[in-house]
Parts: sequence; C-alpha cells; structure tokens
Amino acid sequence: MPKLNVQQKNWLLFAHVASGAIWFGTSLCMLLIALSNRNTANGDELYAINSVLKLLDDFIIIPSAILSSTTGGLLCWLSVWGFFKHYWVIVKWITTVTLIVVGTAWLGPWTNAITATSQAQRLQALQNPLYIWDQQTLIIGGIGQTICLLAIIAISILKPWGRRKVKTQTETVASN
Repeated sequence: MPKLNVQQKNWLLFAHVASGAIWFGTSLCMLLIALSNRNTANGDELYAINSVLKLLDDFIIIPSAILSSTTGGLLCWLSVWGFFKHYWVIVKWITTVTLIVVGTAWLGPWTNAITATSQAQRLQALQNPLYIWDQQTLIIGGIGQTICLLAIIAISILKPWGRRKVKTQTETVASN
C-alpha cells in the first residue's frame, strides 16, 4: 500500500486534529449547557435549550466524531503509525470506538428524549421522572465523554506507551 507524502499526511493530520478538537469543544459546551439547563424556570426556555443540545449533537458531534475516526483510520493505514504498532494508537482506537458506540446507543437517544419531552410538556417536564433521569444520565455521560476526549488529546500529544515489541519469526524460532 502506498504511503502518504509529507504534505498529504500533514493535511490529513490537520483534519484529524481539527475534527477531534471540534468534537471535544462541542462536547464540553453541551455539558455546560446541560448543567445550566437544570435550573430553568420557563418551559419555552427549557425546550429551546434542549433543542440546541439536539442540534449540536446532530450537526456537530456526530459529523466530527465520524471525521475524527475516519481521518484517524486513514492516518493509521496510510502512514508509518499503523493500527497495532503503538500502544497509544490502540488505546485511542478503543476509546474512540467506545465513545461513538456510547454516543449512538445512549447519549444521542437521551438528548432526543429530553428534547421531545420538553417540547410536549414544557416546564412540566421537570416533574417527569423519566425526563429527570434522562437529563441526569446525559450529564453523567457528557462528563465521561468530555474526560475521555481530553484523555485522547493528551495521549495524542504525549504518546505515553511507545511502540509494541513484536517478535520476529527468527526470534520465535530461536526461543523455542
């Protein structure tokens, strides 16, 4: 497989870093908005804030997560990093895939649920136990997602675990 030249790799790396930064920044903003939404005294305001959370999720979080994972995969495939040569790359992959699965299976549906409930019930949604549970778990999940994304950024910069030692065929034969 042909590898990327330096300029191609740099553009792909830029897209990867930018999409990851957008994902992290939006996640942090959504968390802060969701935290401030707990003290809303107006039903229209409650619905408006939840609608903003849904828009941020649908139009920024989802595309940036997809772009980040796609550019990360291309960087692994088309550069010297590889998918399994470095522990830090493996940890980033596992964490990224986990975040996407959790976001798809839980965080997105919780965001949709609180938006739909606040649209239908307005301020009465704050008396609905299911709304309160969805709102609280969304905040907890948002904290987890934001911390994980920050950890991925730190791992990307620090590359803490280095390269995996892979036994060659001659080393395997010699040890037997």
